[in-house]
Amino acid sequence: MRSVFPQAMPLEGLIGGLMIGIAAAIMLLGLGRIAGVSGLTARATGIADSGAPRSIAIAFVVGLPVGAFLMSSLVGGVETRFPSSIIPLLIGGVLVGYGTRLGSGCTSGHGVCGMSRLSPRSLTATAIFMMSGFATVALMRAGGFL
Repeated sequence: MRSVFPQAMPLEGLIGGLMIGIAAAIMLLGLGRIAGVSGLTARATGIADSGAPRSIAIAFVVGLPVGAFLMSSLVGGVETRFPSSIIPLLIGGVLVGYGTRLGSGCTSGHGVCGMSRLSPRSLTATAIFMMSGFATVALMRAGGFL
């Protein structure tokens, strides 16, 4: 039987999801803080004055690429594709940054931590950014960009 998603890696996805969930639980139970990457990044860069202690925020944010590098070194790299121009990446980054500030959180804060607590605000925010992502992909495919 032919797979609908030939590049799917369900075991790796399960392990990654468990690791994210454990990290979020450690942050919540150990520090009483939500492991929201946008909030921790804002705190680490000095954009936000409240939240986790700045040293914790910096360690968390630095740990993201360091952890990705270590995992890549252990299990091999991941094939990535980027646009030939940096302009779409910059525009996308600005829009995502604006959206996370507007929505008071991102996929990790709302989608992982907030939904696990059944937060109505997080359930709503996650539904909105998921629908926005689906619409963006549909529009990009319709426009021939994907």
